[in-house]
Amino acid sequence: MNSLDEFLRDAEQAHGHICAGQVLGVRLAMLGLQKLGIDDPRGKDRKRLVTFVEIDRCATDAVAVVTGCRLGKRALKFRDWGKVAATFVDLNTGKAIRIAAKESSKSLAREMQPEIADKNQQQMLAYREISDDNLFTAHWVKVELPPEEFPGYKGERVVCEACGEGINFRREVRRNGKLLCRACAGECYYKAAE
Repeated sequence: MNSLDEFLRDAEQAHGHICAGQVLGVRLAMLGLQKLGIDDPRGKDRKRLVTFVEIDRCATDAVAVVTGCRLGKRALKFRDWGKVAATFVDLNTGKAIRIAAKESSKSLAREMQPEIADKNQQQMLAYREISDDNLFTAHWVKVELPPEEFPGYKGERVVCEACGEGINFRREVRRNGKLLCRACAGECYYKAAE
């Protein structure tokens, strides 16, 4: 596996800048992979891992860089829970571990770097040095993944009976005897412009 510095360089390039969230995300992902015994997630182990991220912030980009998991590869799953946390699932063994950043790490960063006024700089430096035990919680968990959630899954495609758009991988809704996309079933995040 790459070093912290190597991953941070890759994360900075992918994300556009380096920040405390990038350091946290890289460390979080490295710990998850280490606990699962996955050494080469972007190479020989790339089809072995599915990662669930729980926030849409900087740390998520870093997790994707370290793990090689991407939405388009169906290996990165997003749950909008607003937490700096990720669950790493080893598809070969079925083992899964959830790693979450401790809120106390922010105050620990202030204690470690009191001479630095800029919070981001303070946290970036401290997050490189704080031990895993003081930075994160780690819990072994069970994640049930149906076949349509696996990378590379090729499943049936149906057509929404209301709008005519195609729907992949059992994402349709059956309502009043009709097959509908989630938008036509009322789960829409957008509405037509006037």
